[in-house]
Amino acid sequence: MLVHTVYFWIKKDLSDERRAAFARGVDSLAGIKCAEAVYIGTPAATARPVIDRTYDIGLTVLLKDMAAHDAYQVDPLHVAFLDSFRDDWERVVIYDAD
Repeated sequence: MLVHTVYFWIKKDLSDERRAAFARGVDSLAGIKCAEAVYIGTPAATARPVIDRTYDIGLTVLLKDMAAHDAYQVDPLHVAFLDSFRDDWERVVIYDAD
């Protein structure tokens, strides 16, 4: 199992409409067939010194193996998301874990 986790920091000057479109774009990634499970959320209300709550949207995708990860990267839904929204984040951090 490969756990693909992505954290997005959305540009502060985006309109509310564009922010909503970005969120819908992230939601669309749940339709990628090679994903075993997809979890999307915003920072929880937890408050401990070790927790980073500065991101806007978190995405976690469970993938069967590296082949599924590679298929996810080139899936038309993923490519469309990148093409549509890559200019809308100021930072993105990705963690992949086995």
